[in-house]
Amino acid sequence: MKVSLFITCLCDVIYPDVGKDVVEVLERLGCEVDFPAGQTCCGQPAYNSGYRREAVKAAKPMIEAFADSDYVVAPSGSCAAVIHEYEKWFPGEPVWQAKARQLAAKTYEFTQFLVDVLKVTDIGARYKARAAYHTSCHMTRLLGVKEAPLKLLEHVEGLELVPISNAYDCCGFGGTFAVKMAAISTAMADEKISHVEAAKADVLIGSDGGCLMHLKGRIDRLGQPVEVKHIAQVLNGR
Repeated sequence: MKVSLFITCLCDVIYPDVGKDVVEVLERLGCEVDFPAGQTCCGQPAYNSGYRREAVKAAKPMIEAFADSDYVVAPSGSCAAVIHEYEKWFPGEPVWQAKARQLAAKTYEFTQFLVDVLKVTDIGARYKARAAYHTSCHMTRLLGVKEAPLKLLEHVEGLELVPISNAYDCCGFGGTFAVKMAAISTAMADEKISHVEAAKADVLIGSDGGCLMHLKGRIDRLGQPVEVKHIAQVLNGR
């Protein structure tokens, strides 16, 4: 099965090792992974800030970059969800709407692809930790992916997954929200971290680099002894 990696901006710049983990897991499961060089930002920051024309300029090269791909996999539910919104970005442009619809139909978040397409929940991963899982808003509410990451983590040998209070509350990142509403964003992150602390988890796992970057920043500043990991790192045993 041929799969194209959509690395996303945050993984490319801040968490490149997550991209490597995604590739290694996919290859271990028999996928042939390529990396279309023409890919760029999905356009989400511009779109969410009201710069719709600039967002469309980012979407078009993304659509063209993955035109020949069989499947597109991203280590971010948020960015994958945006691609599923592309068709709405081209009102009155039926050709681009059709291209956007084709890309959305073959684009998956990483855990969603493993569970829904490859039909695997146990990949033989081992990771010893007492861990909490952070559910990202865009991944659960826009993309509709809730159970896939939990099914995969339940089968990781040595991993004790503990529940946290108000698990589906936002962490406060929200892309530009964290910049525009810094005080509120910080308070939301601190509340989330307090629930992780109450659960006595020593690792916080998530599926979206934006949320993890935001929470890790606050955890480091608060001096909490909690590691932050992308789920691809855990499934790859790192």
